Amino acid sequence: MYLIDSHCHLNMILCKNSKYKIKNIFKKAYSSYVKLILTVSISITDYQENFKNFKKYPNILYSCGIHPLCEKKEEQKISQLKKIATNKRIIALGETGLDYYHLNYNKTIQNQLFIKHIKTGIQLNKPIIIHTRCSEYDILNILSSQEFKKCTGVVHSYTGNINVARKLLDLGFYISFSGIITFKNAYNIQETVKFVPLNRLLIETDSPYLSPIPFRGKVNQPSNILIIAQYISKLKNIDIYTLANQTTKNFYTLFHIQHIIKNNII
Repeated sequence: MYLIDSHCHLNMILCKNSKYKIKNIFKKAYSSYVKLILTVSISITDYQENFKNFKKYPNILYSCGIHPLCEKKEEQKISQLKKIATNKRIIALGETGLDYYHLNYNKTIQNQLFIKHIKTGIQLNKPIIIHTRCSEYDILNILSSQEFKKCTGVVHSYTGNINVARKLLDLGFYISFSGIITFKNAYNIQETVKFVPLNRLLIETDSPYLSPIPFRGKVNQPSNILIIAQYISKLKNIDIYTLANQTTKNFYTLFHIQHIIKNNII
């Protein structure tokens, strides 16, 4: 079985506690059938630290972007994004998006940064990884623009309803689910999991956050993808091997992994 953690933050796992070592994280992940990891950046600085720490590991791929909650300290670095993102081991732009949950957010700057990520992704033919919180309809309005019809990507750790999911799917986007689906109060998200077609679904840990039950409250890590995969396979009433094969295929398709392997990048 071949599983992929399509969204985690490896350097943040290591920062959570000094007892976590990257070799042990990999060993545990591999024993849980996790063979490939996409470590996602929340800022340019974060990406630079990620790449410095993990570039020698061939089973790690990268994204580079500025999280909407990092807009104040990283806005001036957006000009670096296009140059950095030409690195062939960077397979996506993000995470980007809109987050209106906190009272001190700057909607204008968040929208501007999100649009710059979209434009860069189109120019480089790389998908975007979208974070959305209390902002689903603004996300949809921007993505629905005729100017951005060539934009591809995934909405990560999806917690929205079926109606929004349907519109995202109609726009050609993939939808990714995290350990939140195992929570006792996640009935609506579980129904959305059942709705999303298998060929448009990804799985992720969002490590070190959102540990699935029975590890809720503990530091999350890529090995827990197996728990999430098992849970989704039961929700969708399919064999876990079928789920693993299809989510791997989806990841390869969205992020152009066949091209990367063909060119011996990983």
